[in-house]
Amino acid sequence: MYKRVRRRIVAEINVVPYIDVMLVLLIVFMISTPLITQGVKVDLPQADAEPLDEQSKTPLVASIDAQGRYYLTVGANEKEPMSAEEVAILVKAHLAIEPGTPVLVNGDGAVSYNAVIQLMVLLQTVAGVPSIGLMTDSIGE
Repeated sequence: MYKRVRRRIVAEINVVPYIDVMLVLLIVFMISTPLITQGVKVDLPQADAEPLDEQSKTPLVASIDAQGRYYLTVGANEKEPMSAEEVAILVKAHLAIEPGTPVLVNGDGAVSYNAVIQLMVLLQTVAGVPSIGLMTDSIGE
């Protein structure tokens, strides 16, 4: 006669399927996280803001007035109003001649936030500006 073999009951949890699920979730989150975050890269100061050094290069100042007109100022040389694309092209040309020149955005308080962001995006994409500063008035002024 045949001898019946008794199998011993295994009381362990098989974690292989859980590891597979966790790996899939990890991959999904790794792919979806960069798609969720949107914004413009801005180098924020780590301490209180201070005025620019006297020894630094004269900054390029891209301005938007209350009527939404764009200007580009190099030092004290302010020009006539122009389109945002013209500002970006002029900034790109200036940075090709003098790389490392600081670029600042000066927006009127009445201008929409969207207009300032659109100018910053244009300066980054068209002109290739790596870092853009935002101009403000002093608290006492």
